[in-house]
Amino acid sequence: MKKFLEEFKAFALRGNVMDMAVGVLIGGAFSGIVTSLTDNFIQPIIKLVMTGKVYTLEEISGYASAFGSSVVNFLIMAFILFCLLKAMNKIMSLGAKPEEPEASTTKICPFCMSEIDIRATRCPHCTSVQPEEDKS
Repeated sequence: MKKFLEEFKAFALRGNVMDMAVGVLIGGAFSGIVTSLTDNFIQPIIKLVMTGKVYTLEEISGYASAFGSSVVNFLIMAFILFCLLKAMNKIMSLGAKPEEPEASTTKICPFCMSEIDIRATRCPHCTSVQPEEDKS
């Protein structure tokens, strides 16, 4: 059972699974904005053009308020997801060992300043003999 839980943890916390989950949640929240835009702006304009319905200032402000509310809901959802992912990334990095920088495989020729292999005894560009480096 312990191995099963470890495998599930490795699966669930992989980057692409988390990205997909965030995409689904943001997509769901964004659909609220699209629905509100349709219900509160596009449909009233269509009704105005097709039937000549006249809207009061109170109705217009109600439509704008509903749309603004859906935008604020989306922003809150996006902020909460951002904070959760930031916290999850911080937790995941706690156990990780810091990466050691890779050993350099090149050096700079002191005569022509070209980049050459670290094991080279002569520069392939200016053919100068490379000085021995201290290993101490």
